[in-house]
Amino acid sequence: MRMTPATETPIVVVPHTHWDREWYLPFQRFRLRLVALLDEVIDRMEADPRQHFTLDGQMAAVDDYLEVRPERRERVAALVREGRLAVGPWQILHDEFLCSGENIVRNLELGLRRAEELGAAMRVGYLPDQFGHCAQTPQILRLAGIEHACVWRGVPSAVRTHAFAWESPDGTAIRTEYMPEGGYGNAASMFEEAGLYGEGQVSEAALLPGRVSDFAERMRAWRPEGGPLLAMYGSDHTAPAADLADQIDGLGNGMRLDTLAGYMATQDPSAESLPRVRGELRSHARANILPGVISARVHLKQAMSRAERLVERYAEPLDALWWDGSASSFLDMAWRRLIEVSCHDSVTGCGSDETAEQVAARMAEAEQLGRAVCDLVTAGLTAALPFDAHLVFNPTPARRTAVVVLDVGAEGEVVLEDAAGRAYPAQTLEVAATTLYDAVHPASDLPMVLNRVFGRSLFGQDIRDWNVADRTLTFFVTQRAETPFDIAHVREAVRDAQGEWRVVTIADPRRTVAAQVEAPPLGILAVRPTPGPTTTGPTTTGTPAPGPTVPGTSVPRASVAGASVAGASVAGASVPGTAVVERPVRAEGDDVLDNGLLRVQIAGDGTFSISSSGGRVVEGLGRVMEGGDLGDTYNYAPPRRDRLVDVPESVRVRAVTAGPLIAAFDVVRTYRWPAKGDLPGDARSEAEETVPVVMRVELRAGEPFVRLRVSFDNRCEDHRVRLHLPLPVPASSSFAEGQFAIVERGLASEGGCGEVPLPTFPASGFVAAGGLAALLEHVTEYEVTGDGRELALTLVRSVGYLSRHHNANRDQPAGPELPTPRAQCRGERVVDLAVMPYPSGGVPGPDVLAAAESFRHDLLTAAGYGPSSTPLPSVRSGIELTGEGVVMTSLREREGQLEVRLVAEHSQATTATLTGGVTRPMRPWEIATVNVPRPQTP
Repeated sequence: MRMTPATETPIVVVPHTHWDREWYLPFQRFRLRLVALLDEVIDRMEADPRQHFTLDGQMAAVDDYLEVRPERRERVAALVREGRLAVGPWQILHDEFLCSGENIVRNLELGLRRAEELGAAMRVGYLPDQFGHCAQTPQILRLAGIEHACVWRGVPSAVRTHAFAWESPDGTAIRTEYMPEGGYGNAASMFEEAGLYGEGQVSEAALLPGRVSDFAERMRAWRPEGGPLLAMYGSDHTAPAADLADQIDGLGNGMRLDTLAGYMATQDPSAESLPRVRGELRSHARANILPGVISARVHLKQAMSRAERLVERYAEPLDALWWDGSASSFLDMAWRRLIEVSCHDSVTGCGSDETAEQVAARMAEAEQLGRAVCDLVTAGLTAALPFDAHLVFNPTPARRTAVVVLDVGAEGEVVLEDAAGRAYPAQTLEVAATTLYDAVHPASDLPMVLNRVFGRSLFGQDIRDWNVADRTLTFFVTQRAETPFDIAHVREAVRDAQGEWRVVTIADPRRTVAAQVEAPPLGILAVRPTPGPTTTGPTTTGTPAPGPTVPGTSVPRASVAGASVAGASVAGASVPGTAVVERPVRAEGDDVLDNGLLRVQIAGDGTFSISSSGGRVVEGLGRVMEGGDLGDTYNYAPPRRDRLVDVPESVRVRAVTAGPLIAAFDVVRTYRWPAKGDLPGDARSEAEETVPVVMRVELRAGEPFVRLRVSFDNRCEDHRVRLHLPLPVPASSSFAEGQFAIVERGLASEGGCGEVPLPTFPASGFVAAGGLAALLEHVTEYEVTGDGRELALTLVRSVGYLSRHHNANRDQPAGPELPTPRAQCRGERVVDLAVMPYPSGGVPGPDVLAAAESFRHDLLTAAGYGPSSTPLPSVRSGIELTGEGVVMTSLREREGQLEVRLVAEHSQATTATLTGGVTRPMRPWEIATVNVPRPQTP
């Protein structure tokens, strides 16, 4: 029997599932459910041509299914070709703020390609569950040929219709469908399996017309102009009702089944007449955006950033420019893992502990693959270098004067020389011991002692010579020996030994040096140590003199802040000689660093001040604030009776090195922090832990920023630790560099949905406000506090639940109340950043952008291993880029050409110029992809 139509308004029902690849369960356990669900859906669709299904906008679900059911590939492809099964365009539903802009582009590329291989890609930018949306998403979609987006979270209250024009900073607009009244599940409860309910045994069929009428009434308010209503019938990890098509047929002609692509095909793609929203979508007005994921499991954000940078800015350019073969297979594997972990329940850290462990492992694999490609390419290059030389690769498309840290063979002070004989200044950081072993053994032990020799290796070095004299066996070792060696000769020499013997191992003199080199854009430089002096160029004392803004110096952070620097002798750090250090840095006494651009002074409470050119002084930088957090991985929530700790019990300053290239102090502050949270008391525990916090304050020759490394053993739970930076002038907004843009944000967030709208935001490359910029190593949560007077950066946030159902800052669960003890992030925490004053208290200029580029992209070095007689090769340039505010985000070989991705992160039109005569006029905030000729090899 045919039922009376519930409404004459046409309703397009889109059956779908929202599939979290991994979340409160790890990937493989969720995949088991996925396979069962898709088996059921595919069987029903083949049996009933009325059925349609949208597979969540991500190809990962298809790939994961077909890996288990490869025999079903053609059956899936047939449904895709018919237009009844919609797949793509993304490979995975990513978090838009916790991965790089390049990762977003590669995600879309891979998803579109995989979907087209299966038959067709859904040309809709479906973004159903991301925790807000980055500003450049409309431009990214448009550049991929996509005309519609579809979103839920983050839409501001100003949007009062089902569609709006979402505009990127460059002016690119895309028609965007908003899913109000429940998001991607706004019709999830409309259809149920047929059954009887309630005291009167009311049938499902009798309830359905009323549900449809209620839905139509609610949704018509968002579409007053008329037209079909979008009914998203689905939820997390669910399949549609088995009798869905029959239920819809029984309602009449006002409702039909389709895919999301089918619905969008009925909509005018023009966005000209729609209300406009510009930039990112991070409003709490319509739905929770769960901002605490920015700071949950910070170590995942650090690992993601390291892996992305290594693949994007080192491995791919090296492969494209300096490798005759192709490492594309390795790079594809690295990108596949980077894209997978960008998922909105993966890099976010809001899953189970098991999930987080697997995410970290895939991030590590991506980093290892990137490192493997770097090793592959540099091995080919360093084979043509003498073994005492070093290769230097510059990952930035601009000539840079930068600091590298190298291990060199030398007895005294050295400078570095290139093939043209140019000398580069060096500073000794550490002198290695030469006597590695000295002990007396009975002759009967000598065979056992000789078993320590592996091939010709002893104590990690090559045996270059040996001798026996006066019952003493001496080995001489070096980093790489070219002379023959056979351990059998040594055994023969001591075969008849009697009595006691002395065994000595002596290494060639070696030292760790910091050297200031000039590297060509995306090019390679070869240098080798030679005995020689270093002198310092002119500098100033007291108030820093004005000078160049960003020379672009950088050094591998692991070397700078590691044991080699920590063990350096301050007294021996000043190096006499002839290679000149421009704008040298020096330590004065036990509390001042000065390089002529900045003067840094450590205060008695462990904070520091910066004096910059123009006489501006910023004091109180580096205050550490610790407070309670009884929230979860989604939302920070302080206890009602919180206890904030920012005053240390003791402060001491340790000298590290005194210049002229690197000068640094370690500031050690010891705190007493509450050991954990008191959930029943909505407070913090009385028990405390003693926690030393070490802040390395480091200044380098010519750099206009102060490097910081903050480290501590996180022995406490249920708390948040932030680093506070007072601003030179009060700020009314902040500027954060993120995914292809610098976004301005106010000091408050729009609320209205039941989630406390805390003004904590993400930043990738830097955040700037009030004349001070923090240059960042990974995506970092920040807040401008104190009525615009301080910038607070989250160092760690420790929580014990995936989602707490009683979260003071959120009125509904964000997931299951699952314990996550490893989200407490106990253990050693290390965060690198830099602090840079800039002249204006408003918009940061290109100097800040250039400084962030320099800080994040160290020069890469590799040791030579060719014969010692090999001459040094000449300096070789790669691709150079000029243009105010233009940055390079990618350089790769694609289809036999060099492809470069550029972004104009600038508020005014500019022109990008690249090596080979390639010029590209660029709109403000435009993303452009250009092909350039390969540089000529000399």
